[in-house]
Amino acid sequence: MTAFAPLSPAALPLRLVAPEEAEAALAALPAREAAWARGFAGALGEAVALPGEDGRPTGALLGLGSSRERARTRFGAVKGVARLPPGDWRIEGGTDRDRREVALGWLLEAYRFDRFRANGAPKARLVAPPGPEAARLARLAGAEALTRDLINRPANDLGPAELAQAIAEEGARLGAAVAVAEGAALAEGFPLVHAVGRAAEGPRAPRLVDLRWGERGPRLTLVGKGVCFDTGGLDIKPSASMALMKKDMGGAATALGLARLVMEEGLPLRLRLLVPAVENAVGSRAFRPGDILRSRKGLSVEVNNTDAEGRLILADALALASEESPDLLVSFATLTGAARVAVGPDLAPFFTDDDALALALQRGGAAWFDPVWRLPFHDPYESLIEPGIADLDNAPGGGMAGAITAALFLRRFASPRYLHLDIYGWQGTAAPGRPKGGAGQGARALLAALPEALGL
Repeated sequence: MTAFAPLSPAALPLRLVAPEEAEAALAALPAREAAWARGFAGALGEAVALPGEDGRPTGALLGLGSSRERARTRFGAVKGVARLPPGDWRIEGGTDRDRREVALGWLLEAYRFDRFRANGAPKARLVAPPGPEAARLARLAGAEALTRDLINRPANDLGPAELAQAIAEEGARLGAAVAVAEGAALAEGFPLVHAVGRAAEGPRAPRLVDLRWGERGPRLTLVGKGVCFDTGGLDIKPSASMALMKKDMGGAATALGLARLVMEEGLPLRLRLLVPAVENAVGSRAFRPGDILRSRKGLSVEVNNTDAEGRLILADALALASEESPDLLVSFATLTGAARVAVGPDLAPFFTDDDALALALQRGGAAWFDPVWRLPFHDPYESLIEPGIADLDNAPGGGMAGAITAALFLRRFASPRYLHLDIYGWQGTAAPGRPKGGAGQGARALLAALPEALGL
C-alpha cells in the first residue's frame, strides 16, 4: 500500500500521545476504556486498542515516545501499527510534525516487494490526515515504492534495457520525452559509459537514457548512477562484496523517484534526468586496469581500478548535463564504501560548494525524515586524483578520503552549481517505515529544498 484508505465515517480514531500526555489522555477516557488501557505510558510505538461496550474497538492510543527515543528511531511510533486491529484509522492529536511522521512512516512501512512472491498487506489502513500535506505524503510514498521496486529487482530481471524501459514508462505516464543513446552513438558520444559497459551484450549492452519534462522555469538536471550489476570488472569483487551489487543502480532509482515527484507536483521548472545504464561485466571486451580512456569532456582518465566504474559513467553524463549550464545539477550514486565508513548506512553524505543550498538540503532532510550530512569538496586533495600519466585517476591509492576524492573527480565534469549525494540505497535490517531491502535516500530532502534552491 502506498496510498491512503478512502475517507470513511467508520474510520476509528488513533490518538497520538507523548509520555507527558499519557496521564491526561487516560483520564479523558470513559471508565471502561481507561481501565483497559491502564499502564499505557506513551512509550515509542506502544499501542493499545480501546474496546466499546460490544467488545469491538472504538479507537486506539499510539505512543510517540520521549524525545530521546524518537531521536534514536526514525518513524519509531509506526511499529505500534502492527498491533492495531484490522480496519481503517484516522490520526488525531499530536503536533503537525507528529502527524506527518506517523502518516509518512505508516505508508512507507506498508511497502511490500511482491514481484516474485505474494505478500500479505497490513490489515490496519490509514485514512489521509486533514490538510494539504496528505497529497504530498501519498506522492512521496509512491515515489519511494518505485525506487525500492527497482533496487529490489535482481539483475537477471533488471538490466540496462529494463532500467531504460522503466524510465520510459514513467516518462510516458507523466508527459516527458525520453531518448536513448546506445551502440555506435554511445561509443562516439559517451566513451566512458561505453567502455565500462561494453563487455555486456544484447539487452545488457550499455546505454544513456535522457528524459526531459517542462518548458519554462529554471533548469534542474538529475544524474543517477545506473550500474545494474557490478562484478567489479577485471578487478573482480569477492563473492561477499558482490552479493548486494544489484543495488548499484540505486542512484538511478532514487533520481527517477525524485523526477517522478517533480513531475507529479507540477513544479515550474525544466527537468532533465540522465541515467547511464550499464553492467560492469567480465569478458574479452572488458576495460582493463591501466587503460587510459578519453571522456566526453576531453579529459583523459587512467583506470587504476575497474571497480571504480561508477564515477566513469557519471563523468560522461555530467559532462552532457553541463553543456546546457543547468541552474542546479545533482547526482545520486551508490558510489563509495568510504562514505559508509564515514557516516554509516542511514545517512546520505552530500557535497556542494553552495552554502545556501547545503543549508536548504539539511532543513529539507530534517523536515521530511530523510537525513543527510555535508562532507567537503576539500581542494587540497585534488592532487590525489591527478596521476601524471593522464588528466585524472579513477582510483587513487592510499586508502584515505575515498568519498571526497570520488566527489572531486565528479566535480571536474560538472557545471558550477553542483550537488552530489553518495547514497547507500539499502536497508540491511528492517526498521519502522524501512523494510529490509532497497531504499531511497536524499530525494525527499532535495524535493523540500528545491523551492528555495531554484527560487520557485
